[in-house]
Order: sequence, then structure tokens, then C-alpha cells
Amino acid sequence: HENFMTVGTQAAVLAGLDITMFIEFQPSSNVEWGESMAWMPRILKFLYYITIVSAFCANMIVVSHTTALSVLGAGMALRGPDGSMMTATDGLYEERLAVFKIFGFGLACTVGSVVICVWLILHWESALVCMILTLLTCHKIYQNYQRVTNRFSFDESETVDFRDIMEGPAAIRGVPWKAMNGSNTKPKSSPYNGDVEWQQQESQNLVDKGEIKRRGNSSKPKPTPLNGEGQVFIKTI
Repeated sequence: HENFMTVGTQAAVLAGLDITMFIEFQPSSNVEWGESMAWMPRILKFLYYITIVSAFCANMIVVSHTTALSVLGAGMALRGPDGSMMTATDGLYEERLAVFKIFGFGLACTVGSVVICVWLILHWESALVCMILTLLTCHKIYQNYQRVTNRFSFDESETVDFRDIMEGPAAIRGVPWKAMNGSNTKPKSSPYNGDVEWQQQESQNLVDKGEIKRRGNSSKPKPTPLNGEGQVFIKTI
């Protein structure tokens, strides 16, 4: 749940950046490129606007997808029928791959649009340097992704889920009344049949068996000698 909210927040930030790059971008006129090169800015503008719009749409898909998963997944886990916690957890885990793929596509399109726009607003020397820096950044992002993925990768067949808790040896199970009380007798039902009455019934059963004496039933405290001098009295209740 928290992972999806983190990805959705980052996608919303990128979507705001994309729409700003789409609206505020004002490239130079095609005439400035000369009559012989007028086709070049048209192609670059075509690629730029397609790339930046694709990035915006991908990030908006991630925002809507993560929002739906966070709301519906958490609602099913908390308010669904028996087994909903495991079903919601497995469903969120399976949906993460699609979310990460679309987020990666949107991020790649956002960075790729920078590679194109530098050629539309800068001279060729500056545009070449900026393009190289952008490509190096893309390469570094990919390297970081591969390193982190390899470090935290694990075998999917060994994944731990809630069944290990619910069905494992440490699972909480109901104890029959016979095993607890030693008989088939159950406490009488009453409007206040709850934990208090159950404790009172247990105490009464122990008193009847002689395992607990009522306060004041003992006649005298039992003396216990202490090194031959004095006595320590222990009163049993």
C-alpha cells in the first residue's frame, strides 16, 4: 500500500512537469533553420510533442492505477470476508509489475523529450553536450535500477504470505470447553455471558474442587520457624 502511494506521488510530480514542458515550450520558427533544413525542426517538434504527451499520459495512468489499488485493496483487506487479507495482499503484489512498467515508460519519455528539445532551442554545440549529459543520466538510471533489482531480488516460490501465520504451528486455535474445564459442563447462559462470567465460573469450579480456599476459612496462620528465633506467619487464603 505504501509503495503504491510512493510511486503514485512521484508519477503525479512527473505529470506536472510534463504538462509544463508541453505548454511552456516555445521552439524557434522553422524559417530560422533555413529553407534547405526546414524539414528538420518539423520532425523534431513532431517527435518532441509525441514523447512529452506520451509521458504525461503514462504518468496519469500510474496515478489513477495506484489510487484505485490503494483504496480498493485496503478496503478489501480491512472489510472483506474471511481470507480477504491474503487475497488483497496477493492482488496488490501481482499488480505492482504493471504499475512499475508504466511508470518506467513515463520516466523514459520524460527524459527522452529533453534529448529532443535541446536541439530545438540551443545551438548545435550546446545541444550536443546537453544530449550527451542526458544520455549519461539515462544510462546511470538504468544501472542503478539493475543494481538495486539484483540486490533485493528473491525466489518467488519462497515468498512468505499470511498463510504461514494463519495455518502454521503458531496459529491461534479455539480450545474446547472440555479441555479447559475437565468436564462437559458449560457456564449457564445469561444476558451478561462474557469474560467476567466465565472467570467467575472458573473460580467457582476451583473452589468446589478444593484447590482454592475462601478468605477467612483458615483457622490459624501456619507458623514457619526461622533460624530458631522468631516465627514467620504465612496466612493462606
